[in-house]
Amino acid sequence: MSNAERANLSSLAPLGMTALLILGCGGANPPSTSPGPRVPAPERQISIVSALADDSMQGRRTATRGALRAARYLAGRLQAYGLEPAGDSAYFQRVSFVVSAGPEGERLRLGRPAPDSLGGVMAQGLNVTGLLRGGDSALAREAVVVGAHYDHLGIGRPVNGDSIYNGADDDASGVAAVLTAARDLAAGPRPRRTVVFVLLTGEEEGALGGQYYLEHPAWPLERTVADLEVEMIGRPDSLAGGPGRLWLTGYERSTMGEQLAAAGLPVLADPRPEQNFFGRSDNIVFALRGIPAHTLSSYNMNTDYHQPGDDVGAMDAEHLERAAAVVSRAVRLLADGEAPRWHPGGQPTTAAP
Repeated sequence: MSNAERANLSSLAPLGMTALLILGCGGANPPSTSPGPRVPAPERQISIVSALADDSMQGRRTATRGALRAARYLAGRLQAYGLEPAGDSAYFQRVSFVVSAGPEGERLRLGRPAPDSLGGVMAQGLNVTGLLRGGDSALAREAVVVGAHYDHLGIGRPVNGDSIYNGADDDASGVAAVLTAARDLAAGPRPRRTVVFVLLTGEEEGALGGQYYLEHPAWPLERTVADLEVEMIGRPDSLAGGPGRLWLTGYERSTMGEQLAAAGLPVLADPRPEQNFFGRSDNIVFALRGIPAHTLSSYNMNTDYHQPGDDVGAMDAEHLERAAAVVSRAVRLLADGEAPRWHPGGQPTTAAP
């Protein structure tokens, strides 16, 4: 393990909530539990990506100060859009991890060290979540979850002198689109169903933030009708048809993709099913619980994946704008339209291909 990696891991520590907010997020208090004024002027998605992928966020590795600083920023956006806090501490859902050593370095897992354990220290990460309550008396009890993961790999092995793995495409781009959908739905007509927006930590550690959310949902899982994740939409994919077009993982598994396409959204089936992207994002943990769950993406197999080169300068700002607009339309359709259903045999029983 390099010195940079050790320095990054050394910031994983058993901190209390107040200390996390002071040291990691730039303030002693979480955002107010009262929704603030809505922001009428739309931010460009590239500005959100730039903020999250800035070197000051230190690559946003789960439970590090950089990730906690990013969580503070995200909670501020949800508050500004007028979303209702849906965490256990305002917009924050506190996720406890055990840090333990292994043959490939230190890793995180959910939970707390056993009382008689000699190894492992505690660290705390944050999911960031807010909701819009549905306005339809018949459907408001149902919810759609919309999410993206904001964590990345932190500080690691230098490549061409750069040791910060900023994760602009993976997945600050997806987070920007989810924030855009939250802003658009909050500013428009009330959705028929409740919509829960969840910006997840721990995806790079094995979808840990998603797993934690499912154990502590902001809305009952039995009344959650769909999950839509957004992952890596910062660059166009020629196999999807180019700028502004997206593909949906596991398209053939449920009616979700058909519904989006029938409504005229530029969304098609994942053109690389051999990569098993359906099982490689946070949607899989929702799908294994029986909730129709898929991921929108335009990842084009570029060589910057999990490299320091995944920086804001490599993003296509115009494609990102168009892609985020597609995400907003997709969320509105899921919130107002027919609930997706699994096709026979479509619901997964394992994360394997």
